[in-house]
Amino acid sequence: MRIMPCIKLRRRVGTEWKDEVKTLIVSAALIIERGKILITQRKEGASLGLLWEFPGGKIEECEEPRQALQRELQEELGIEVKVGPFFGASFYPYPECPVLLLVYSCSVKKGVPRPLKSRDLRWVSFDELKELTMPPADEPIRRQLSSLGETRPSS
Repeated sequence: MRIMPCIKLRRRVGTEWKDEVKTLIVSAALIIERGKILITQRKEGASLGLLWEFPGGKIEECEEPRQALQRELQEELGIEVKVGPFFGASFYPYPECPVLLLVYSCSVKKGVPRPLKSRDLRWVSFDELKELTMPPADEPIRRQLSSLGETRPSS
């Protein structure tokens, strides 16, 4: 997921102009294979650089979130995915732009994930996920996953 510049709108209220910031809507994938979760690392120098996140990206205007996720994962990781059920949502008011994160359970249909537009990627356990530094918008999803990991039967 990349944080893009927000669209700032100006509208007239009476005799004054007011700036409005549009919320950025992002879709992200929760991909779990063999008990490991796929995460990507932002590039150094990018907004929130070097933090780990659930892969995905910005939903373009008039784009359906699941289609956006398929497009973003093809562009960023070189994979085709089956987008499954909605997992959860998170909202975070970043100073530069508020973000609404929509997370979907996904499975890889074709390809092997490669970090095409990120610094790195990892498959991590539920315990390892707890130790990584993630953007604030990803935190509620991580907490939800961590609680699921604690209730999973050990193998």
